[in-house]
Amino acid sequence: MNKATFTLDPAAAERQAALVRMKRIALGLLVGAALLYALATVLGQSHPGWHYLAAFAEAAMVGAVADWFAVVALFRHPLGLRIPHTAIIPTNKARIGRNLANFICNNFLGTPQVLAKLREFDAAGRLAGWLSDERHAQQLAQHLAAAARYLLSTLDDERVRHFLRSTVLARLEQIDVSSLAGEVLGLLTADRRHQALLDELLRQLAALLEEESIQEKVAEVVASELKLLRLVGLDAVAGRIATRKLVSGLGNLIGEMGEDAEHPLRLRFDDFMAHSIERLREDPALRQRGRELQSEWLAHPALAQYLHGLWDQLLAWLQADLQRSESTLHARVAEGARGLGRRLQEDAAMREWINAQLMQAAPQWIERYREDIRHYIVARVDAWPTEELTVELERNIGRDLQFVRINGTLVGGLIGLLIHSVTVALGG
Repeated sequence: MNKATFTLDPAAAERQAALVRMKRIALGLLVGAALLYALATVLGQSHPGWHYLAAFAEAAMVGAVADWFAVVALFRHPLGLRIPHTAIIPTNKARIGRNLANFICNNFLGTPQVLAKLREFDAAGRLAGWLSDERHAQQLAQHLAAAARYLLSTLDDERVRHFLRSTVLARLEQIDVSSLAGEVLGLLTADRRHQALLDELLRQLAALLEEESIQEKVAEVVASELKLLRLVGLDAVAGRIATRKLVSGLGNLIGEMGEDAEHPLRLRFDDFMAHSIERLREDPALRQRGRELQSEWLAHPALAQYLHGLWDQLLAWLQADLQRSESTLHARVAEGARGLGRRLQEDAAMREWINAQLMQAAPQWIERYREDIRHYIVARVDAWPTEELTVELERNIGRDLQFVRINGTLVGGLIGLLIHSVTVALGG
């Protein structure tokens, strides 16, 4: 890719400008050292001091050129010459990607390091503090309301309605009503729990018959059936007596059943429930009849119309509520968030439990996603155009590398001056 095609953001443009400035400074020092060397060579016979300057300038040029070569060799072939072990970054791009991925994953995403940061983070405490803040609760409610409005706008479509109707009906058709009823009854009657229901039914019946108005109705019904006694005017008396006997007998029955867990009526009720459950689970005829009734009910147009109307009403109510400035849903979500935050702040045990769950689940997630991150870095570096990668790296670290050239020029010159001085001092 050509450099001219790169699009630079302001920060990248600023880094590029700084790199250019530092390159010019380094080059300027090299040119200055060359001019000083030429001047010192020409005037060397006029004064011994020029020899010292010539030695400084010569060594400075050597240091500058050597460090220029070293810096350039990182990114490209110096002067376009394919010298071995140059253009190190483009040539070793894949290896650099692997090493970079390993460095990041091993030193920044290691399980002990991430767990230590997670432990310091105190996710539950931060969540509690964030939710209990009024502004944050309102922000959360606003975001959820906005998401809900968008979702409702997308769901208000005939295709969605058709899909939901067909999906709901298809799911209902798959339910084996008889077997489900048998399982529910089996659960309800486990450990003879249905006996408590029988006791309650008998108590309610006894309480009902003890009401004066009900007794009068029962007495009237009984009296109406005693046609023979009506002739002598005893039908009403017989009705009241029969009613009292009925109430008394029911009371005695409840008392007997309460004292005897093996009362014959209880046992008969057990047998009835067990037989009913078995039929619901195993009787082919009963199950087939249940499926037929289920199919007739699901195929009835009224059900589809009901589901359609229910869906429309739900969407309309939600949309109208979310459009209001004092939305009920918005207020409930905000209040719920604040309440949850306050409860978490007050409940240290719950915060400890949340953090413990995170710490327990974190290692497997770290192990899983660390490898995903590793593979992503390797693949990203490998897919990065070589020229673009080289330019980007040089733009980010090249400015600092120019100091290598500058220091090489100055340090090289000083070393050359030192060598020349020692040589002269030793009589060279």
